[in-house]
Amino acid sequence: MNAEEFRKHGKEMVDFVADFWENIRERQPLPDVKPGYISAVVPKDPPAHPEDWQTIFGDLEDVVMKVIKLIYALPDPSLID
Repeated sequence: MNAEEFRKHGKEMVDFVADFWENIRERQPLPDVKPGYISAVVPKDPPAHPEDWQTIFGDLEDVVMKVIKLIYALPDPSLID
């Protein structure tokens, strides 16, 4: 990834986080996954070759955010205002 791609994808990530916080109250507060979910969807070994940004960014919503609900559901609600 060159510097220009890094800037572009970095801005995408900042927008993702800003959108997350802006819309946090519309998200489901508790995860709808069972224990062991991550182990079932994430390969045991790292990829042999780098994955493209769109694949990684897609996994963020499709895999990670399904579990991250636990993290933001637990703190005091006043911390997210």
